[in-house]
Amino acid sequence: MSAWVVLTIGGAFLQNLRSLLQRRLTGDLSVNGASYVRFLFALPFAWAFFAATSYLHGSEFSFTPNSEFLLFIVAGAVTQMVATSALVAAVSGSHFALGTALSKTEAVQAAVLGLVILGEAVSMRALAGIGISLLGVFLLSGNIRPADLVQADRRVWFGVLAGTCLALCSICYRGASLVLLDDISVAPLMVSPGFYQTLIVAAFTLAVAVTLQSVVMGAYLGLAEPGQIRQVMYQWRPALLVGLIAMVASACWFTAMALHNAAMVRALGQIELLFTLATSVWLLHERITRREVIGIALLVLGILLLF
Repeated sequence: MSAWVVLTIGGAFLQNLRSLLQRRLTGDLSVNGASYVRFLFALPFAWAFFAATSYLHGSEFSFTPNSEFLLFIVAGAVTQMVATSALVAAVSGSHFALGTALSKTEAVQAAVLGLVILGEAVSMRALAGIGISLLGVFLLSGNIRPADLVQADRRVWFGVLAGTCLALCSICYRGASLVLLDDISVAPLMVSPGFYQTLIVAAFTLAVAVTLQSVVMGAYLGLAEPGQIRQVMYQWRPALLVGLIAMVASACWFTAMALHNAAMVRALGQIELLFTLATSVWLLHERITRREVIGIALLVLGILLLF
């Protein structure tokens, strides 16, 4: 099994776990405050991860961040924050399931944006897999009818915006990593970057992105919700665990996207819905409907077509 596949599945599982733990913080924090936890408390872990990987494997090569890297990383960090807010807006209306499902169009949008921005295409087989898995996502997201797309209130289309921004941030993070990897590959006496070099580049990209997000979102909370930063600090014990899991999950995602096409990574990442469904069955003792069984089958079939 390819490394990007293992990393993507690991990232999806940990993201589901992080969301479960982060949801518990919303009782004491606002939505933005709970979202800020994933950035602020992941920050020290992200830089520690980069320092550790650099110490173990970074003596053989070096890279220099340039303006192209900074452009990609700023765009990725900003679009990820916009995606978070857009998703909150989408699911706050009366069409929670539809808003969530529309946000999952990120894989399809990433395939288009990856071709436009990075010149990376995916095969027809992979496109078919992305389409079939998206259909499975809609079936798993609740009793959604085609008429809902027309009758839904405007807020639900924030789900599409969330999907677009998630696709954009994935493409930008991959672009930032590729810039650094290209710098390594043209260095004197340096062979093509291997897994460890890719891991270090992904760790650095992640650390810079989380730093930008912590600063920008912290400034926003300081102006718009000044009491929330204090409340976030009061929740430091559970927030540390959320930050650690968020960092490890992001490290898996970033490394996977540095290794492989972002659209394929995001498509495989939809396996997170299966983890969410398993959580609802085993922990919440909910029953699986026939519609959900069909959705699971289509999602798995679509994922298998990616390989």
